[in-house]
Amino acid sequence: MRQPSKMKILSAFTGSLICIQLYACHKTHGMHRTNNADTSSTTATTKMKVTIGTNVFTATLADNKTTAAFLTKLPLTLDMTELNGNEKYGDLSGNLLTDASNPGTIQTGDLMLYGSRTLVLFYKTFSTPYNYTRIGRIDDPSGLAAALGAGDATVKFELE
Repeated sequence: MRQPSKMKILSAFTGSLICIQLYACHKTHGMHRTNNADTSSTTATTKMKVTIGTNVFTATLADNKTTAAFLTKLPLTLDMTELNGNEKYGDLSGNLLTDASNPGTIQTGDLMLYGSRTLVLFYKTFSTPYNYTRIGRIDDPSGLAAALGAGDATVKFELE
């Protein structure tokens, strides 16, 4: 029986590598990589509308299992409670999967999950020792603090 030549083996190996690279390129087509302080992930550009009174904001959602579970609850209106002069929070009707980590710094407009069922909308930037799972971020948070006001607020979340 004849042995395959070194050239044929090298050609087969090279062809396999090309196929793997093409597959990897196909899987990331239409997506982009982001390197956040809290995660390195592939992020799709799903948008959500956040309504506070007559003010409407657009949020870009994170591409993770927590956000996917959150989306099944939309549209959702939450009565959110004021906390610490920098955030509003409201409890969801059930637990979501989490992948919490410490972001180091909370940014104005961050939408995070604290624990497995507390949705938090931050309207000021500050450092934090706490762990959160990212849901998304308000694209242009200017006017967010004024829209939320000093007390509790009712916030509606829905897909665009």
